[in-house]
Amino acid sequence: MKSIAATFRNFGLGLLGILWLTGVAEAAEVRVMISGGLTAAYKVLVPEFEKATGNKVLTEYGPSMGTTTNAIPVRLERGEAADVLIMVGYALTDLASKGKVVAGSQVDLTRSPIGVAVKSGAPKPDISSVEAVKRALLAAKTIAYSDSASGVYVSTEMFGKLGIADVMKDKARKIPATPVGEIVAHGDAELGFQQISELKPVKGIDIVGPLPNELQQITIFSAGIASVSKQPEAGRALIKFLASPAARDAMIASGMEPIGN
Repeated sequence: MKSIAATFRNFGLGLLGILWLTGVAEAAEVRVMISGGLTAAYKVLVPEFEKATGNKVLTEYGPSMGTTTNAIPVRLERGEAADVLIMVGYALTDLASKGKVVAGSQVDLTRSPIGVAVKSGAPKPDISSVEAVKRALLAAKTIAYSDSASGVYVSTEMFGKLGIADVMKDKARKIPATPVGEIVAHGDAELGFQQISELKPVKGIDIVGPLPNELQQITIFSAGIASVSKQPEAGRALIKFLASPAARDAMIASGMEPIGN
């Protein structure tokens, strides 16, 4: 199997050469704000983009929503610099409606399913059906979910679908900013729910699998140009690369389904 770097070299350098010649005249600093869902693939791909273009990518990480100090909407309200925003699609659309994103610049990149994790070596519960997930949740003493898209769904919709919302109030908790997998790895929760792409990079956990189709909620991650961008063309080049076939293997390896490449 080809490495991601080899795949990039074979298929991506020609594309990026075109981007460089037609879209970016001089090396630039591209400032990116990105949420956790795309981070694993992004960290693999950005160095290759930098090598091919000469651009330098400066990155800040934070949730797509919420009120923590590192949340992307909060960063923008503080006036932090940004060229590219990469985050949950509907949260990016909301920012666009508030004038924080350049109209027409939004590009959907990937679909990401919700997964379930346990501490490494712990028994893996059956999550193969709706009833199995319900039994696993009722049996667990502690449950963690994120403060972003997957957690909003799990806490406000999935628990209700299963008819256990009241029971979950006492043992399920929202984890602000910190990856849910880290909470599970430390033994502070028996079960963790988050996008598989956010669980995969965390050491000390085992991913049980995705939620069954009847309970699954797919999150779309999108990218757009921030209205305050000082390097919009370099930003567009980065987005174009992340949406290209050259990025496909890295996206798949991180547990996501690429859109349109």
